[in-house]
Amino acid sequence: LFPVVKLFFPVWQRWLGAGLIASAGAVLNMFRAAAKLRNCSWVSFTSFCTKSLKLEMEKPCILVATPGIYGIYKCFIPILEKHFTVVYTEEFARCKERFADTIQAIILWCAPTVDRDLLQSLPNLKVVANGGVGVDHLDIPLINSFGVKVTNTPQVVDNATADLGMALMLASARRLIEGHNFSLSQETQYSPEVTLGFDVSGATLGIIGMGRIGYKVAQRARGFDMKILYHNRNKRTEEEETAVGAHYCEKIEELLQKSDFVMLVVNLSPQTHKLIGARELALMKPTSTLINISRGLVVDQEALVDALQKGTIHGAALDVTYPEPLPRDHPLLSLKNVIVLPHLGTNTYQTSQKMVERMVTNTLAVLNGSPPPDEVRP
Repeated sequence: LFPVVKLFFPVWQRWLGAGLIASAGAVLNMFRAAAKLRNCSWVSFTSFCTKSLKLEMEKPCILVATPGIYGIYKCFIPILEKHFTVVYTEEFARCKERFADTIQAIILWCAPTVDRDLLQSLPNLKVVANGGVGVDHLDIPLINSFGVKVTNTPQVVDNATADLGMALMLASARRLIEGHNFSLSQETQYSPEVTLGFDVSGATLGIIGMGRIGYKVAQRARGFDMKILYHNRNKRTEEEETAVGAHYCEKIEELLQKSDFVMLVVNLSPQTHKLIGARELALMKPTSTLINISRGLVVDQEALVDALQKGTIHGAALDVTYPEPLPRDHPLLSLKNVIVLPHLGTNTYQTSQKMVERMVTNTLAVLNGSPPPDEVRP
């Protein structure tokens, strides 16, 4: 025991110096728990012991994906650490025995996968705080059956997502990718036809899904003097329509036939799954462009590839696909009349920070016994 105490004395001294005095019982509990970790590596043991002292403090414990491809960006971790003791998924996987009983919330940023096994392993879990609006990747009835609430971050994502929709429309219409690639190429003979695009100003934009984000898109399109059509479950008020110059299409077919650009801004649900298929694409103008900033499964991708190859529609600009990312040999990636982004809708510094802050607000509300501002129900 003495070598272990000697090894961790600087750690304890730092905590003591900060005024965070762990009780003798807390230290004893740490070694009792450590006795269960015979199969953990020495690195895991040292990490465990250091974090064990933190777990005995007042900050609630949360599970967060290890920063990387599927985790919250490192620059936002201090926002979480201000309120919580952060346990990363890699640590949890190594030493579940120690952390399982202490974790009260999952901060979900693409990962981890919240399935039955994870829920069963976290007996004191109270909330899954999702970053972003879409929750189609979560089995909410299953999560709720464990007495766990689900929250998301609406509203804070609206502007960034609408901005990206406009960016995709402009990039596709004015062939910015082709122009950029030509500038990088070794060719010196400029061919205007390579970058011959379509006007956005004065064109007709059809918005499918006139919720918060769809309406933000309409506000922006208004600045381009676009004619705006929209299809939605519920018709907007006359005042709202007048403010952006939007006209309601009760039937989606009418919108598809009249629009130069069709933008998808709907939630993924059984009703919107493959909402745009071969029949719908055939109704669109041969000069039209499909823009998707909703979810990949709203579009039948096989039908889309066929329509693009045959010239049924002029082009597509996609922020979302299925799966994400697409396999490198997927036919969509080889088509010159397609722009594919890696789901960048909310990927700005300001919006991402607001999302993390909103996740913190929702989590603290649940842990304090209050209704979370953004609870998602089945």
